[in-house]
Amino acid sequence: MDYIKAVEQPHLRDQYKNVEIGDRVNVHLRITEGSRERIQVFEGTVIGRKGHGLNETVTLRRVAYGVGVERVIPVHSPKVAKIEILRKGRVRRAKLFYLRDRVGKAARVREKLPAKK
Repeated sequence: MDYIKAVEQPHLRDQYKNVEIGDRVNVHLRITEGSRERIQVFEGTVIGRKGHGLNETVTLRRVAYGVGVERVIPVHSPKVAKIEILRKGRVRRAKLFYLRDRVGKAARVREKLPAKK
């Protein structure tokens, strides 16, 4: 087991540990078209996290032109250039699959407010 951790360790990205369920994020993905490479941004709400180590993935959901789009993104993939957190969500569930049935303002996630001092 230690051998697997030693092999995975150089490839893990620690800066993405603070991406939580309910957060609104921008994921910058490297897209290769022929010999050219460009960055494509996918904005969505994190509705689930799965796996651990190099196999860890996040599921993002957004509504584009009235159609719900979900994308499963490997967190530690070299195709992911960066993940920006736009706003933190306040949720009480580990998976937000109930958002699939909601439309418009009902599909909003409450924002987590900063702690008072």
